[in-house]
Amino acid sequence: MTTPPDRVDSREDLAAFVRSLRRSHAEDESSWENADLPSFLEALAAWIDDADGWYRNTGRELPPDGDWTFFARALQAATMYE
Repeated sequence: MTTPPDRVDSREDLAAFVRSLRRSHAEDESSWENADLPSFLEALAAWIDDADGWYRNTGRELPPDGDWTFFARALQAATMYE
């Protein structure tokens, strides 16, 4: 499984991380608890709902200025972008 970076400072960094997730899935799908799209998206939504707890439990602060609209647009665009 791919280790998340401590920081993602650019769109390029985010795209590179997403590609590393794809490679991880392709190389060893069985290492993913949520290996199919429906369970992955459900887990993503659940984690977003609970993110403040994860940040608190790891001694970090939830970024107040996350660009949630950009992330939502990226997810939506991926449903049809080639």
